[in-house]
Amino acid sequence: MLRRCLLVLSVLALLNHPARADEQIFRVGNGSEPETLDPALCELNPDLQILHDLSEGLVTIGPAGEALPGQAERWTVSPDGLTYRFTLRPNLAWSNGAPLTAEDFAWSWRRTVDPKTGSKYAFPYFPILNAEQILNGTEPDPAKLGVRAIDDRTLEVQLKAPTGFFLKLVGLPQFSPAYRPAVERYGPQYTRAGNLVSNGAFRLIEWTPQSRIVVAKNPHYWDAASVKLDQVVYLPIENQNEELKRYRAGELDETYDVPSEQLDFVRADLPGELRITPFMGTYYLGFNLTRPPFKDNLKLRQAINLAIDREAIVSRITKAGEVPAYGWVPPGIEGYAPQSFDWQALPMADRIRRARQLYAEAGYGPDKPLALELRYNTSENHKKIMIAVASMLKQALGIQVTLVNQEFKVFVAARQAKRETELFRDGWTADYPDANNFAELLLTGAGLNDSGYASPAYDALVHQAQLTVDPAARNALLEQAERQVLEDQPIAPMFNYTLKRLVKPYVKGYAVNVLGFYYAKLVSLDPH
Repeated sequence: MLRRCLLVLSVLALLNHPARADEQIFRVGNGSEPETLDPALCELNPDLQILHDLSEGLVTIGPAGEALPGQAERWTVSPDGLTYRFTLRPNLAWSNGAPLTAEDFAWSWRRTVDPKTGSKYAFPYFPILNAEQILNGTEPDPAKLGVRAIDDRTLEVQLKAPTGFFLKLVGLPQFSPAYRPAVERYGPQYTRAGNLVSNGAFRLIEWTPQSRIVVAKNPHYWDAASVKLDQVVYLPIENQNEELKRYRAGELDETYDVPSEQLDFVRADLPGELRITPFMGTYYLGFNLTRPPFKDNLKLRQAINLAIDREAIVSRITKAGEVPAYGWVPPGIEGYAPQSFDWQALPMADRIRRARQLYAEAGYGPDKPLALELRYNTSENHKKIMIAVASMLKQALGIQVTLVNQEFKVFVAARQAKRETELFRDGWTADYPDANNFAELLLTGAGLNDSGYASPAYDALVHQAQLTVDPAARNALLEQAERQVLEDQPIAPMFNYTLKRLVKPYVKGYAVNVLGFYYAKLVSLDPH
């Protein structure tokens, strides 16, 4: 019996520590299968976490959202705020050892704003001179983008107006460079293992779809001597219960998420391994404004917004410190006052009375109930929230809700196409800590504006804010723009995110910043 117990304890020890003390292989859950590893085309969180490890921009983003030196060792800004000069570190190289120069950045940025590339997330480039005109086709020559390599180590960027958050923008993976010879040789296949040449702390060595992505330490990275991990293995696990099972079996060192219904068990059974941190983001439902039933029916959208019991969702379902959301922009952005619906303080019973009145005025009622599809991507946590929303809409208004669950890529494609969606799950977490990052998402024609919201008044406020130098005046315009969103209601905000993950005790240097991601180059595994 003693021998059997010792054997069991030895097996458990192996499962809960790295396979060998000299192996530094970090195994992480990554949510869903990435859509792309092309910096110009990436837009989804599973893609972005991997790209933070494979690629590096001129700056990196620190714990509080600050801009830190990345591929650039320093920079200067002209007195008028229009000209930035970045000085690259000496002797930068790609993962194949080829020299990396300022022209690599200039070419990559022109490629991203070129309409032929098809980037849906090129709008962060809009502060740069001519970027918006190139993307919308009014300027046909991408070479007119306000960026140029003065020499191999100096990149100059011209802005159309002073932009106080520009350095934080440059920390986005979308501003990382792409290796031109690989792009031109392989086309869309250049991101495959064996083809992809990157400039970050790691390089891609395997991509087995729906199974795993493996990256290895890049010996040509400028700070390779500080990188402790040999490999990172990203596993696309959409089912949180399955992910938890694999974490407990020792197959994962970190999870992408934790099932809400398991939080009490996790807190009791895995003390010290659960990490819950707030980060800037809003979980919401989108109304497709391009087709019935929500097109030209504001009162129906208002009724649904009122009927959702946000407090019940965060207290009974998510249970990880999420905050009910009654506005679009989350709290925590310096100098910005988040806006909220004027009925936020109303008791739920009063909200439902108002919702029923609006529902009737929208043309529906007991004799004519609305039949509605609510779409969401595969996730146990999303499923529970959507079931609760469907129940709330049924009980409060008599709406017949059909839940449609789709695999992540299929769901995103349907959401963006706008041809069949009605009500759908959505969410946005900040790429940089500024209200503009939320405001620009709902601009007319923005690549990620899945509701199809189009408001000239809103667009004018956001564009005016983007050209406003004074921070207080700029934030006031963005606050006014958010009030316009809450008046038009293209979305139903539900709660502000927290990030909940399990991390093994032997994982050191793991630090999620305010934007919800971490750098694997800072991580190490210590079995002691």
